Amino acid sequence: MSVKVFIDGSSGTTGLRIADRLATRPEIELLSISEEGRKDVNERAKVINSADLAFLCLPDAASREVMPLLRPDVKVLDTSTAFRTDPDWVYGFPELRNQKEKIKSACRVAVPGCYASGFISIARPLVELGLAPAGYPFSCTGISGYSGGGKKMIAEYQSADRPVHSKLDAPKSYGLGLAHKHLPEMKVISGLAHPPMFVPVVCDYYSGMQVLVPLDLKLANATAEQVAEGIAAYYQDAATVKVHALNEPLPENGLYSNAMAGTDRMELYMTVNAAGDQMMLVSLFDNLGKGSSGAALQCMNLMLGFEETEGLE
Repeated sequence: MSVKVFIDGSSGTTGLRIADRLATRPEIELLSISEEGRKDVNERAKVINSADLAFLCLPDAASREVMPLLRPDVKVLDTSTAFRTDPDWVYGFPELRNQKEKIKSACRVAVPGCYASGFISIARPLVELGLAPAGYPFSCTGISGYSGGGKKMIAEYQSADRPVHSKLDAPKSYGLGLAHKHLPEMKVISGLAHPPMFVPVVCDYYSGMQVLVPLDLKLANATAEQVAEGIAAYYQDAATVKVHALNEPLPENGLYSNAMAGTDRMELYMTVNAAGDQMMLVSLFDNLGKGSSGAALQCMNLMLGFEETEGLE
């Protein structure tokens, strides 16, 4: 028996990727709506209410607009920032402690942001395990391919009219006002006393992401070995997160941000300096995979009773 699924907002980058991947799964019946119906919130709600599960791949305001019209028992996965810190919603990162069971029984799940996924994968275990205090002055840098900027940015980078030598050739830092939209979930889900200092960088490649989090071990009051052992144990049963050993030789003496492009996995790397008082923790993944559609599909599998990694790459 098939499961009825509707994607509200299937023309965006995330929605299209989810639709393409679900189209190959015979156990999923994708519901459709007319172009006119997509412009009518009541028509959209009607289709969602006829589904077993719906993805909301919409701007925040559009997600908030449709939610009051939905049956409470319809399973909803929202990919916007609208509900990620809402206590009535479950945060969709199954590898966090006790989170998988919460997702399985939830009707409202908020899919994490891409940069936030990388930071939380590091900061949450550190705080939860007592390897860094909640008040630790966390900072991080996120490097992403341009697909994370959506259709407009993709079109700009891939334009046939783009000059041979262009400003787009160089990495661009942004969010320098320190008010990035992922900061609230980075703080709340990680259990921090205040938001981290976060600088995102977009580069001239399509997809893939790394988030780098430095750790002052004296301030954290932990050793590198304690951090490495704690994080390895935290993710030992994780379906899509792999933890590399402390100071494991890096591929090509460094990490390319697009190394995990095309996958739904996340890999964590940890290095420590010679003095043993500073660490660098890095989360490497695909912003379109574990940072977006892959995370959404992983949560869908859990919510519908499928194998957690079914259909993941």
